[in-house]
Amino acid sequence: MLYDTTVYWEKGVVRACNQDSLIVLQALTSKGRVLMAALCDGMGGLDLGECASGYLTEELVTWFYDGLLPAIGKKKPLWVIRRCAERKVFQVQGRLQRYADKRNFKMGTTLSMLVLWEKKYLIWHLGDSRIYHLSTQKGSDMAKVRVLTQDHVQGTNMLTKCVGSFGYFRPDFKMGAVRSGEAFLICSDGFWRRIERREIGEVLLPSRMTEGRKERRLREIGEAVMRRGERDNLSAIYIRTEKGRRKKGKGCARNDAKDCES
Repeated sequence: MLYDTTVYWEKGVVRACNQDSLIVLQALTSKGRVLMAALCDGMGGLDLGECASGYLTEELVTWFYDGLLPAIGKKKPLWVIRRCAERKVFQVQGRLQRYADKRNFKMGTTLSMLVLWEKKYLIWHLGDSRIYHLSTQKGSDMAKVRVLTQDHVQGTNMLTKCVGSFGYFRPDFKMGAVRSGEAFLICSDGFWRRIERREIGEVLLPSRMTEGRKERRLREIGEAVMRRGERDNLSAIYIRTEKGRRKKGKGCARNDAKDCES
């Protein structure tokens, strides 16, 4: 399976900086191609939201190389990979909380992380960013759109779960099957809050997402929600799956795949 990715990152019309942090990583291993994408939205109502989200994404990069890829190379079961990621989140939460307590303030970030490997997807989630799954329907000009994550929000905008100064919350975990020609959209609340699921299905139909169109469509959505009054940061990652092409010659033989990054 191949993964075609596009990123949109915009601070919006009000905020002084974008407190969202994004990462997209791929590695070709002897056990297949692995992709990890994550979006962390720093909590703007607290202190140093951009530092909280940036630190978490840096730690997830470390986990990708030192935790995820070795586990896949050693054929570890999925529950081991799940617990490994949860331990990383637990460590980050503790460090952020200690850092904030010493300075007498509070800080936090959301987490929405997707791992694609072979014909599976794995999701870890805390907060109000979202991960959508899009699939093309025969005879339709609109994709079938499913929300794969739950919004951890009380009232209109009060987060009930995050990574940071409020204790440890175990991330929601979900796994499922993925096929060629499908797509995933990971996006912050500023990106999705003023756009309907129907509009996402019309604009981001996987079968029509050519190379230049993906970036243009994400930008058009961002501009549309800002015209509708959105004042938050806007960030999104679009991933389309494609059938891999078999190549002649020897593949990568190392299990840890650290020298096989693409």
